[in-house]
Amino acid sequence: MNTVVNNVQASERSAGPPQASSAPSGGSEVHAVTSVGARSITIAILAMGGEGGGVLADWLVDLAEQNGYLAQTTSVPGVAQRTGATVYYLEMFSESSVPAGRQPVMALSPMPGEVDIVIASELMEAGRALQRGLVTANRTTFIASTHRVYSMTERTAMGDGRVNSNKLLAGGRAAAQHFISADFAQLAEETGSLISPTLYGALAATGRLPFSRAQFEATITRGGVGVKSSLKAFAAGFEVAQQSLSPPIIEAPPVVAMPPVGPRLAALAQRIQNSFPPANHATLAAGIVRAADYQDVDYAASYLDRLMPLVTSLPVDPTLAADLLDDTARHLALWMSYEDTVRVADLKTRRSRFSRVGGEVKLTDTQHLGINEFLHPRIEEIADTLPAGLGRWLLATPWARACVEPFTRKGRIVQTSSIRGYLLLYTIAALRPLRPRSLRFQVEHQRINDWLASIQHLAPSHPALALEVARSQRLVKGYGDTHRAAGAAFSA
Repeated sequence: MNTVVNNVQASERSAGPPQASSAPSGGSEVHAVTSVGARSITIAILAMGGEGGGVLADWLVDLAEQNGYLAQTTSVPGVAQRTGATVYYLEMFSESSVPAGRQPVMALSPMPGEVDIVIASELMEAGRALQRGLVTANRTTFIASTHRVYSMTERTAMGDGRVNSNKLLAGGRAAAQHFISADFAQLAEETGSLISPTLYGALAATGRLPFSRAQFEATITRGGVGVKSSLKAFAAGFEVAQQSLSPPIIEAPPVVAMPPVGPRLAALAQRIQNSFPPANHATLAAGIVRAADYQDVDYAASYLDRLMPLVTSLPVDPTLAADLLDDTARHLALWMSYEDTVRVADLKTRRSRFSRVGGEVKLTDTQHLGINEFLHPRIEEIADTLPAGLGRWLLATPWARACVEPFTRKGRIVQTSSIRGYLLLYTIAALRPLRPRSLRFQVEHQRINDWLASIQHLAPSHPALALEVARSQRLVKGYGDTHRAAGAAFSA
């Protein structure tokens, strides 16, 4: 364990009678604090690399030392999850409570049940704090960002391996004395800063530390780096936390209306309203938008055509019927927009993608954006893009494979920000009208038909089993080797 200790002072963590002095190696004695009732303020920060957790810890040390407190911070880096998750631990002790000639003794790591404030920069980090017992109902103020950075186990799961965010939030509310949650990462993005100033602002709003807002802000100013954006992010976090601390306003649950789909899909939207249960309108509307974006309006119409037979076979239980149709509609839209070479090329050459990447890297008018695409198409992807007969011939003919495979052994780097690279992928994306004749299209849609037939067959007599069959589509994902492994899992 690598522990970095900054500004080692002292602290007696719990109230109690005077303790015996201890003599550490080196010969100098450190006497414990004798003030009855005096104790440290303890803070644990759980953050990932690059989020400014160290800056937040340094701000808190500076805040304490500039306002009559002794402070100590330690950091314990870890690589157990998403590489770089670190626990920063701080203790503060009032100088006025330290008798002359004495020093408080401060701990180097948080102890379950002994932490006043816990700050988690991401929701899984909040879950880890709960798992470690750092959050207690009689003591802890818990501040957590609700955004997600998925762990490797969540990403590599064949199905939907994500931890349920609602359960993590419910656990935080149940475990903490005060729980404040918001998407602080989104606030940071909106204010052009990192997440640490927004969390710092939320902490200031709780009132758990004996410092004013001006004293918090003065610490950022003394830092001298990114002061303007940090203060803006601080204010956003402060405001959101104040709203969380206000008594909640109980409102009636909102009615989920069908979102607008645009004039091209107006007729299909009307068909959804006339032919499908209202509880499923929002999902179906998203489905036709996705299908039309993937291929065309006729393809979106075929999406609804495939769901119509299931409507007449739904179970009597309205909740189960709504879940079955909703899950089937959602997974059918995902499957019908499978990722082939045409889809990948289309997504990589869209104007919106260049705008998004430019925003992520904070591109200025004086800078040029270069985007390198790392592509490694196999002979199977090439065959899948060809007309069905030609694709099958290529895969089944040894001499034809031998001619093509040498060009697929090494990946290629295509710069889509260059004219040549962009036109190469744009040409592949332009094959969209030929997609229904491709080998991949025929294979995928035969699988879709078999899957839908199973759901429709099971729905009247075994609706719960039909729902599980509908949800099994989540195993089908990705392209290339990932898709091949996913297809094998689905078939099994």
